[in-house]
Parts: sequence; structure tokens; C-alpha cells
Amino acid sequence: MRSTRASAAIARLKIRSGNEQYSMVRTADGLFHLVLSSDSGAQEKLSDSLEQDAFVKFVDSFGPQKPRRVSKFDTAFEKQLIKKKI
Repeated sequence: MRSTRASAAIARLKIRSGNEQYSMVRTADGLFHLVLSSDSGAQEKLSDSLEQDAFVKFVDSFGPQKPRRVSKFDTAFEKQLIKKKI
């Protein structure tokens, strides 16, 4: 089983949070869990052991989220929807 998706999820988390100390651990049975390394070298386990898809979903929802990009067209469309409901 390849862990490229899990590694990419960790990289996105590091960018979103600005914290380079997040990492993943892969167990012998192919499960993943998220850890946070401290300056002293200790690792704090932040999640249970999860399958790859569940792990990627967990990591993507963990930490600060990237704000949703809204264009002027999206705003205008939402205003039209509100007007039509009335």
C-alpha cells in the first residue's frame, strides 16, 4: 500500500498550520496515526490508528482550515438566490 496520499495530507497540514513538527507514523499492519514532535524529541499521538482514507480525511479536517475563496460572481449568484426566495 502506498502512502503518498497520507504524506501529501501531512504536507498540506504543515502549510496550513505553519507548524513543521507534524508527522505521521505507519504501523506494521498498515494503519496510520498523526503525531506532533516536540523540541525535546518526544512525540504526542494526536489520533487513533486509522486506514489510509480515514487518516487523510482526519488530517484534512485537523487544524486551521483554508478559507473558502469567494469570487464576485459567487457573491452575485448568492444575492440572486436570496431575491428569488422572497
